[in-house]
Amino acid sequence: MDDILFQYQVLQNEIEMEVIDDKESALIVAATVLVGTELTQQERINSPFITTMGFDVETFTFILTSGFAKHWYHTPIPRDDISQYANPCVECRSLDAGGALGLVSHYLSSTMHQISLQQVFALIPTTVSRYLSFGLHILLLTLRNMADAKIHWLQGDEFEECSALVVACHARLQGAFGSIDGLKIPVQTSNDIDIENAMFNGWLSEHFISSVLTFSSQGIVIAARTNTPGSWHDSHHTPAGYYIVADTAFPRGSNNIDGCICAPLKQGQTLRGTAADIEECMAFNHELFSYRQTAEWGMRGLQGAFGHLRVPLGTSDKEVRGDLIETCVHLHNLRAKRVGINQICTVYMNHWQATDEDIEIWHDFENMLFLEQRQKDWVTRFHVILEYQ
Repeated sequence: MDDILFQYQVLQNEIEMEVIDDKESALIVAATVLVGTELTQQERINSPFITTMGFDVETFTFILTSGFAKHWYHTPIPRDDISQYANPCVECRSLDAGGALGLVSHYLSSTMHQISLQQVFALIPTTVSRYLSFGLHILLLTLRNMADAKIHWLQGDEFEECSALVVACHARLQGAFGSIDGLKIPVQTSNDIDIENAMFNGWLSEHFISSVLTFSSQGIVIAARTNTPGSWHDSHHTPAGYYIVADTAFPRGSNNIDGCICAPLKQGQTLRGTAADIEECMAFNHELFSYRQTAEWGMRGLQGAFGHLRVPLGTSDKEVRGDLIETCVHLHNLRAKRVGINQICTVYMNHWQATDEDIEIWHDFENMLFLEQRQKDWVTRFHVILEYQ
């Protein structure tokens, strides 16, 4: 808690030797630093924090004490007229570390323009721009060193742990441990013809940058390829017997990924076999299609929590754009693990299946909602052609 104590001392312009050795007191200090008043009722603090910045007070404090405050106080803000080795003038800055993290969090979690941030934080335009650039940089440095925010492929027994969560809900999906999908992030129109052409999506008549993300059954991003016009996957690191679930747009037949990606049946595909074989295949396809929805949940969770990804990003600086997307993915993992707001985790880690009655309702919920619609559905039968032998 040294960073928080130091920050508190700088703001109050005095030295207090009292040692804070418990979590509750440290959270009160963090809230004091950020909002300027002592807050003691934890449940009343978390709601506005999550609404405006995506994190509760404990997670906000965790980011501060994990290196963000240290970087803010010990690193000079880059300027053309100041050496990068100069001593930082902390007392001259308009925001402390808590305020800087709040500024960056507001920026990422909303679609507001910088002029709105100027009004909220009472800063001039150049200060907001400089603080955002520096704050995003040190936030990414902090997140890369935080275990809860890391993006890493599963190792060893982790495959079996994630697969067990899937099998508990979909008994036929033995070996499935995650889902993969593409994410289109809007970008501005580039003046460079080659760049503009690479980012233009003719189907949607808009400009996008592509990212491919893989979500485990725990709701964590375990692999990501961001900021590229192409597509990418990491399935060649998957051990035998395990696979990720995708839609039919992903390649599955090449030698290096054969058996590592599984997708539902394509529209118009023909199935041949006995009645029992076809029934089993259709049941497997239904569970596969149901689990593939987790990728959509993950993408929605990412874009819903970080509204800035819905604002067209600039095309002039690829590095800045890539760092911003990477920061959001790291924050998504941190949010999933420490705040617990994650639909995939909620569904597949049995939060809604505590009793036998809960389990019965959970498994029959689909029929309760869509029974009448399915009885009147005369189209689905033509999606897959069944030929019994």
